[in-house]
Amino acid sequence: MAADPAAVATPAPGPVPAWHAIAADDALARLGSAPDGLAPDEAASRLRAHGPNALPAARAVPGWRRLLRQFNDPLILFLLAAAVLAAGLGHLVDAAVISAVVLVNAVVGVVQEGRAEQALAALRSMLAPTARVLRGGAREAVAVESLVPGDILLLEAGDRVPADARVLRARGLRVDEAVLTGESVPVDKQADPVDAATDLGGRVSMLYSGTLVAAGQAVALVVATGVATQMGRIGTLLGQVDSLATPLLQQIRRFGRAFTALAIAAAAALFVFAVVARGYAWLDALMVVVALAVGAVPESLPAVITITLAIGVRRMAARNAIVRRLPAVETLGATTVICSDKTGTLTRNEMSARSIATRAGTVDAGGSGYAPSGALLARDGGDVALASAQRVARIGLLCNDARLHEDEDGQWRVDGDPMEGALLALAARAGFDDAALRSAYPRLDEVPFDAAHRYMATLHADTEDGHALLCVKGAPEQVLALCSAQAGATGEPEALDHAPWRAAIDAAGAQGQRVLGFAWRRLPQVPERLAQEDVRDLVFAGIVGFIDPPRDEAVQAVAACRAAGIAVKMITGDHAATAEAIARQLRLADGIRVVTGHALEDVADDALPALAERATVFARTTPEHKLRIVRALQSRGHTVAMTGDGVNDAPSLKQADIGVAMGHKGTEAAKEASEMVLADDNFASIAAAVHEGRAVYDNIRKVVAWTLPTNGGEALAVVLAIAFGWVLPMTPPQILWINMVLTITLGLSLAFEPPEPGVMARPPRRREAPLVSPFMLWRIVLVSLLFSAGAFGVFAWAQARGHDVATARTMVVNMFCVLEIFYLFSVRYLHGTSFSLRGLRGTPAVLWAIAAVVLAQLAFTYLPWMHALFDSRPVPLLEGVVIVATGVALLALLEGEKWLLRRLGVFEELQSVARSQPTPLDPSA
Repeated sequence: MAADPAAVATPAPGPVPAWHAIAADDALARLGSAPDGLAPDEAASRLRAHGPNALPAARAVPGWRRLLRQFNDPLILFLLAAAVLAAGLGHLVDAAVISAVVLVNAVVGVVQEGRAEQALAALRSMLAPTARVLRGGAREAVAVESLVPGDILLLEAGDRVPADARVLRARGLRVDEAVLTGESVPVDKQADPVDAATDLGGRVSMLYSGTLVAAGQAVALVVATGVATQMGRIGTLLGQVDSLATPLLQQIRRFGRAFTALAIAAAAALFVFAVVARGYAWLDALMVVVALAVGAVPESLPAVITITLAIGVRRMAARNAIVRRLPAVETLGATTVICSDKTGTLTRNEMSARSIATRAGTVDAGGSGYAPSGALLARDGGDVALASAQRVARIGLLCNDARLHEDEDGQWRVDGDPMEGALLALAARAGFDDAALRSAYPRLDEVPFDAAHRYMATLHADTEDGHALLCVKGAPEQVLALCSAQAGATGEPEALDHAPWRAAIDAAGAQGQRVLGFAWRRLPQVPERLAQEDVRDLVFAGIVGFIDPPRDEAVQAVAACRAAGIAVKMITGDHAATAEAIARQLRLADGIRVVTGHALEDVADDALPALAERATVFARTTPEHKLRIVRALQSRGHTVAMTGDGVNDAPSLKQADIGVAMGHKGTEAAKEASEMVLADDNFASIAAAVHEGRAVYDNIRKVVAWTLPTNGGEALAVVLAIAFGWVLPMTPPQILWINMVLTITLGLSLAFEPPEPGVMARPPRRREAPLVSPFMLWRIVLVSLLFSAGAFGVFAWAQARGHDVATARTMVVNMFCVLEIFYLFSVRYLHGTSFSLRGLRGTPAVLWAIAAVVLAQLAFTYLPWMHALFDSRPVPLLEGVVIVATGVALLALLEGEKWLLRRLGVFEELQSVARSQPTPLDPSA
């Protein structure tokens, strides 16, 4: 039927219809659609009217705002004021150098900012889906974004519902709505309307965007797209997530404000002292003080920290962990508890048939996942048990609607129900050829699975004897109730004994396996159709136990987390026995303690923190339970990472210190509520992200440990010269030169440092740990004194050798650069020695930075135009060799200091970053 475009483009006023409560034909009429779909031109018209079927992307920050944001820092504002003052006083070289320092930091910050969102956008583009629709009576595959209200969707098992839709026709349709409702069991759907007051989980005539078709087929009418869908509405509400204020950034901001205030106060006092006590001209004193402030203030620190975080984001993205907000990176280094979902994160999300129990014995199935490889191995019963198991596998193949296929990357996937896919793989391991068996026993009719009768039955023609074969699979208790006999050891029917089967079912369930029962019946003649009344007097063949096996890499990742002092807790909606079995295989703890959601209901809020620490597995949980668990752990001072994929997980994802959403099966709402997205939905990627997070935090500490002493050495040298009335060892432009050249080279190179050995062997750092540890404070004082001593020593030595003041100052500038290069090699290893092949070889970033500094210093020392700008002079070869030798001596002295502190047993104590004692979650505690 033709649709009126105007009627669709301009909806009638009033509330949105309760689509689940009106008949399918009425829904078609309301949307001006027809069973054979919209005409292509009508679909295009509606797309213009309604917009794309997608959630709105976050508004991009303009480039000019990104640039201005780089100057919103007390240290940078202080330098800008100094540059303006220098320019106003006619010191254009000083003003230009200060401005260059600020501008370089700003440009680097702009370039690096936003890499996390770019990575997330790339992930979204990789996941761009399509949908099958009827348009003008023809089947088409269209982009999900082009769906419009009135489109007719064609859905089958394995499809993700692309928009909110009213069911028109359904056949054995079951939909996994866990991402929306939290219900872990697929919901049976049908076309009949339900009461208008029915809640979301009971609207069986509706399909919602983002949910997954677990079984069956459907034809459905699209009624809402984009932000008008249920998923879109919740996603919009959760889209505005507050920016994080992590402990590190709070420390940096406090440090910046305090240091700037201290620098201004000290500079003012020094200015007064220089003019009043030492007789400096006020303009000369002012420029010295400005240069001193520039040298003392670590203006590059915010930019370098931002770059360090951005590099961490890039490294994590390479390991399938997409960080959406830069500050979240450093929080990973403090993670003490990871609360993880089970299915697909810790496990493969691939059901695998593990055991077959028959009257003849028990058989184990080899292989992994859905790959049709592996073999059957009799646990007891020998060849007779294997033959009986093959008969069960044959039923599993025939009574089956799924299909297996191999991807381009060689991975086997299932189209349809995961347990049916596992049965196909089991049949292949039992030696059956799928096509040949289906050809020998062609299907004639079936009774689809339904929650009301809890089984599936298929009727097949037996081409060998002309009879019919009835195959049944389903809940073992239900299938047993339909049986009047059981298959004996030879396969022939014998009297049914319920007790052994109940014991076998209980034993499989205790091992965390899901169990299906299998039965058959031979019919002397082929009925015209298969009715439920025909499914009776069956012969029970056996049971098959299924399990979603743990990921191999997850087992290793859990072990790495436990070694790092990080507890891993499983929070799942699955059954307690299944969750406990997987937890034991993963070795989440030495003693597994399981708490169910029902038990949590009776636990008071003040008693929950202790229970949350002791428990390993939380089973049959709701979103409210997850939120309570996260809050309880945080109340004990833990830094919690939480995984989730559905809208129902959004509250706990936002509550956690690090919310981790799934990239493949995660909803947009979950991603918006999280700080990190796993591109591969794999727990191992979380562990890898924690590893990188610790490395990032180490690198930030290295940047601070290198920046403050080097700046302090410059400032101390100038202060001592003014205080004692000595000749300044460096001029203000030379101080600015050192600051600019070394900041954008050596300081930046530390952001690229790889993780130190043993980074995951240390316990998590304390959230309240100071950025500057006692060891770093000692280092700042020691290195500042050594740098000042080196500056005055080389200055005095140069004058003693008859060099003029300009040459002596040039030697001091070179001395500072050399000392900072060698100090860089020492600070690259905060937790170990730099005297190793790896330590002395350096990274490409370090080598390139040193090369840049050397070239810049050669230009500073020997180019005439640099002499004119900075009043520098050529340095003789012998003096240059002595300066380099002094740098080597500094490195040897500092490494000797590390060795001595270790021998005294106080090195790690002075680091004062990691937790001093194991947390109660430590498995060894």
